[in-house]
Amino acid sequence: MRKCLLLVTCMLMSACSAYAEPQAFTGAKIYPVSGPVIEDGVLLIDQGRIQAVGAVDEVRIPDDARVTDVTGKVIMPGLVDTHSHLGNVDGGDRSNAMHPGVRALDSVNVKADSFRRAMAGGITTVNVMPGSGHLMSGQTLYLKLRADPKTVDDWLFCDDPIRDVCGGMKMANGTNPIRDNAGPFPGTRAKSAELVRSLFNQARDYEHRRDRADDGEVDRDLGMEALLQILSGERTVHFHTHRHDDIITALRMGEEFGFTPVLHHVSEGWRVPEQIAEAGAKASIIMVDSPGGKHEAVNLLWKTAPALEEAGVDTGFHTDDYITDSRLFLRSGGLGVRAGMSREGAIEGLTLAGARILGMEDRIGSLESGKDADFIILSDDPLSVYTHVEETWVEGQRVFDRDDPEQREWATGGYEIFRGEAGHSHGE
Repeated sequence: MRKCLLLVTCMLMSACSAYAEPQAFTGAKIYPVSGPVIEDGVLLIDQGRIQAVGAVDEVRIPDDARVTDVTGKVIMPGLVDTHSHLGNVDGGDRSNAMHPGVRALDSVNVKADSFRRAMAGGITTVNVMPGSGHLMSGQTLYLKLRADPKTVDDWLFCDDPIRDVCGGMKMANGTNPIRDNAGPFPGTRAKSAELVRSLFNQARDYEHRRDRADDGEVDRDLGMEALLQILSGERTVHFHTHRHDDIITALRMGEEFGFTPVLHHVSEGWRVPEQIAEAGAKASIIMVDSPGGKHEAVNLLWKTAPALEEAGVDTGFHTDDYITDSRLFLRSGGLGVRAGMSREGAIEGLTLAGARILGMEDRIGSLESGKDADFIILSDDPLSVYTHVEETWVEGQRVFDRDDPEQREWATGGYEIFRGEAGHSHGE
């Protein structure tokens, strides 16, 4: 009777495990990330949470557990993509160079097939961002790719997306938001910085007026309120930046206004790793095997990864999907190692470092008792190009199974599958 009631509860709660009984995965090589690799391990989960992880002789498996033998496989935490554009997300328009009140929350389509690619690539958490064509393009959204979402609310990390902070703020400098002084856009790097400083000063003035005024005397300004969340440390700035001088500008701005940005892309991070480390900033980098495009990224070199690691910068990876297909996210860690990064640093960069970048390290990013049961089952070494993601699990529910013929297409099919033009679209 208890299990029947629990199963009904699970059907009503997306965060609940799909199974009423505990589940044990045995025999795999386990990468907890927060500790040493376990050669013959056991991962025990129940009700969407990790109950235990350890060697086979260390973990007691309950008598009522559902046991899955995964001998010869690899288990590691679900991947955390700290910068993506999945779900047809958009942000501000051309009416202004800065849109702090705009929310990605209002534009993400959880039925978009692009999310299927992420699941097939082992991604369980993603920071969905508006683009970088603005100095401030809007509020990003942290999503947990749970099974069978009805609306975007089913994927949020927070209970109240309006009053709570479920994401960061996307900012940018360099070429993208300059736009040759078109309309309200700055035209130069110096003007870019001046416009942002002016907006933050307006936010400080708004705070002073609000704090001094009686209730109702100051009209609410949603953009100003989001900026105050940055100034109070509640909302993280995710800062698109490439050239070393732009990186330093972003750090200088953070120091001036009392926030520490996460630096994204950081193409010339190898030029200024000590300065990034001294500022205490985290970095989210992309590893592309065919550099090109904008001139300011001409010095996007793989050696940024080991340079930041050596300097002590907390470094995660991202796809910037479509720049890197979400299905190939694991490869970013392999490219980091090829450039001189440690294996431990690369695997952490795909998981726990990304969790810290999003401020979610107490729930995701490593396999530890009490954390969310987000993990992936791999065919072999995580950093081998020959390795496949065989299964992706989010909070104790399997969201991708390569053995399922339909889901296998998410991993192996071309882009026409996701556009629906070949008659294979899985969206609704």
